[in-house]
Amino acid sequence: MSLDSQSSPTPDTGSARDWFFPSPSFVRSSSLYSRRAQSQYPYAAAARRFSSKSSRQPRPYSSDSSPSNYSTPYSNNDSNRSGIRRRRVKFARSTEKAHNSDISDAAQNHTAVPTTAATNKNITFSFFRRFKFRQRLAIMIFATAFFLLLMLRNIYLQTQVNKLHDEILNLNMKLHVCHKLDSLNIAISSAEDLDPYQSENLKRNVALIFSLILLFIPLIISKYIDYVSKSRFSDNLSEEVSLNKQIAYRVDVFLSVYPYAKPLVLLVATLLLIVLGGLALFGATTDDLAYCLWLSWTYVADSGNHASSEGIGPRLVAVSISFGGMLIFAMMLGLVSDAISEKFDSMRKGKSEVVEQNHTLILGWSDKLGSLLNQLAIANESLGGGTVVVMAERDKEEMELDIAKMEFDFKGTSVICRSGSPLILADLKKVSVSKARAIIVLAEDGNADQSDARALRTVLSLTGVKEGLRGHIVVELSDLDNEVLVKLVGGDLVETVVAHDVIGRLMIQCARQPGLAQIWEDILGFENCEFYIKRWPQLDGMLFEDVLISFPDAIPCGIKVALYGGKIILNPDDSYVLQEGDEVLVIAEDDDTYAPASFPMVWRGSLPKDFVYPKSAERILFCGWRRDMEDMIMVLEASLAPGSELWMFNDVPEKERDKKLTDGGLDISRLENITLVNREGNAVIRRHLESLPLESFDSILILADESVEDSAIQADSRSLATLLLIRDIQAKRLPYETMASHAHGGSFSKSSWIGEMKQASDRSVIISEILDPRTKNLLSMSKISDYVLSNELVSMALAMVAEDRQINDVLEELFAEEGNEMHIRQADLYLREGEELSFYEIILRARLRREIVIGYRPANAERAVINPPAKNEKRKWSLKDVFVVIAEKD
Repeated sequence: MSLDSQSSPTPDTGSARDWFFPSPSFVRSSSLYSRRAQSQYPYAAAARRFSSKSSRQPRPYSSDSSPSNYSTPYSNNDSNRSGIRRRRVKFARSTEKAHNSDISDAAQNHTAVPTTAATNKNITFSFFRRFKFRQRLAIMIFATAFFLLLMLRNIYLQTQVNKLHDEILNLNMKLHVCHKLDSLNIAISSAEDLDPYQSENLKRNVALIFSLILLFIPLIISKYIDYVSKSRFSDNLSEEVSLNKQIAYRVDVFLSVYPYAKPLVLLVATLLLIVLGGLALFGATTDDLAYCLWLSWTYVADSGNHASSEGIGPRLVAVSISFGGMLIFAMMLGLVSDAISEKFDSMRKGKSEVVEQNHTLILGWSDKLGSLLNQLAIANESLGGGTVVVMAERDKEEMELDIAKMEFDFKGTSVICRSGSPLILADLKKVSVSKARAIIVLAEDGNADQSDARALRTVLSLTGVKEGLRGHIVVELSDLDNEVLVKLVGGDLVETVVAHDVIGRLMIQCARQPGLAQIWEDILGFENCEFYIKRWPQLDGMLFEDVLISFPDAIPCGIKVALYGGKIILNPDDSYVLQEGDEVLVIAEDDDTYAPASFPMVWRGSLPKDFVYPKSAERILFCGWRRDMEDMIMVLEASLAPGSELWMFNDVPEKERDKKLTDGGLDISRLENITLVNREGNAVIRRHLESLPLESFDSILILADESVEDSAIQADSRSLATLLLIRDIQAKRLPYETMASHAHGGSFSKSSWIGEMKQASDRSVIISEILDPRTKNLLSMSKISDYVLSNELVSMALAMVAEDRQINDVLEELFAEEGNEMHIRQADLYLREGEELSFYEIILRARLRREIVIGYRPANAERAVINPPAKNEKRKWSLKDVFVVIAEKD
């Protein structure tokens, strides 16, 4: 016989089937060897099969065998194997029935062999799946057996009761015969009582069956979902997500999205447990249903209430209900604890909503926040306090801790901090942005363009509030070039304060007029006198010249003209007549401390001389580099006399300076009045400063350098070091006789280094830009330099514009290149030596020069008096006194 004929047997033979279906013990013992042998010798299996078939010997035929039973020499052997085949086929079918998926995989082993990791994963998943199913099945079987025992117990009790009723009837009959008693009614009543008991027992059995059904419903639903998901997966192989996963996903979404989903599910579970437990108790005890439901609730609420239960059935039910109650109350306790913790976390992190009206909202965080809060607290003092809400992208606890460290009295004003982004509408709504009376957007520390870009995005977010804004928006900008774009986006709602450029111009004014910085602090801050605008109908038809002397406790500075759309005119003509609707701009202590009085009789007089300030060439030094350097140079070009020099000393290379100035819009070749002198060096190194002619400068401006302006402490330390070095070099270079002639009262000795620096300060003016308010104490005590507290002045301006947006027009004109500005004038321009005049008379004399006098500073005083009291009283003035006036730029 050939190999082909033996390898493909006929249907009657079973040689191939005998090889493919070995005994189970053989499979278990040689599975590893078979796999290794087949992988190493692919033709070994076929060789063994051929050799086993060819080596079999024919057995002798029995005499009783029929010819039809054999047609080949191997008929007996085949018949014997047929029995074995039938037995093995039976084993194979049982195996196939139990492991259908494994046989189908084994049938494909000729073409593809699964990896070991995938096989182990399938086996593990199948094991856990079978374990969970068996666990559920065991629980259900136990519950079914338990309820069946209860039902059998009820049936047994019913049988015993029937027997007792029969015995009672027999005893009644015997008593009737023996004692001749009429017990017919008793028997009838006993028989009638039997029917209600039977119906009650039926109800209890129904209750037990219903409880059993309720227990089986989750298992039935779970198996049905599993069956549906399997059928769908088998019908549509492209479907990747089964039905049970979809349902689990929907439940997860329901519990995650809806805030009250978890308490609702817990409530439903509690009610189901009470109902199920009540029905079970109704079936296991003799109590009515209402009492069983109440008893079930007590077991759920208190796990120790089931201690008084009697009987095996009631106790088992009570223990089950108590166990479920413990789980439910544990989950309820977890939910309550999570809710309380989440509420406290939201309060701690500043996520709760602010319910306020007419409050001041500050968006952002910077070094100016402390001064700004101080000014707002002072402004709200007359109202008994106010509310300020601060929202920044910082932790709420950190913000509150930093505010608590601020060394000033809030005067009844409460500060509320919230953590959030001003670019998100939901966070803006959280701080009641639509109900705020003013919104202040602070500039971030760092790059000016990035800070202004963020401010622009914040304005866009504010204008997108659906409810609209009740108040106006005050935006702090870092670069004047970005002001137009912010106003274009915000429209009429936006008022801008360009901090950097304003401080640069203010420093130039203070350098040319020493003492002006202190006056600006008094006017911009709410502690002394500030600007107010109000309408007074009784002043309609009066000349502005007469209005000037009509307020005993205020000084009029301008008119808000109604015919010009509310435009504010500073320092108008004396001949201007107030019209209906016009408002008066004044400088007063508070908005409720002044009012017009009767017109006084004031003698004007005449000026002592027509004095004109002669302009002479000046030499000015800039130490440091600012972003708005080109703007400061243009201001000096417009105010200095021809032939003036501007020295710029910083560590920026000269070629890079020219590029920065050109990019800022400055054409150096068109400068006519000033000449730029560049010197490169470090302002905190003495030998670099000694290379400069420090004793020859009329004014020295120590700027907060652009490289360190992000840190107020570092910038102030650098400015102080530069100031001390410059004063020390000046004191060493100037002759002592010159310094002694300028000493004031000899308050400092020659050996005192502070005295030497103070005497050197009489020869030149030094203005230092200070960022931290704490640094000003050092400068004010030493008196060796004037200073401009830039951050505090900007905060004052922001607070003032936030309280009244109209004041921004006044400040813009006072800081602009053209128009009116503040000046310090000598007293000899308005009076003669020893002349006694009232402050009203000086105001009228200053009107001859088109100036408005707002205050004065005595000769030996350190601070000026703005809006002095008793303006109609005469006093003797000194020619060394100075007056503070608002006049047009020279």
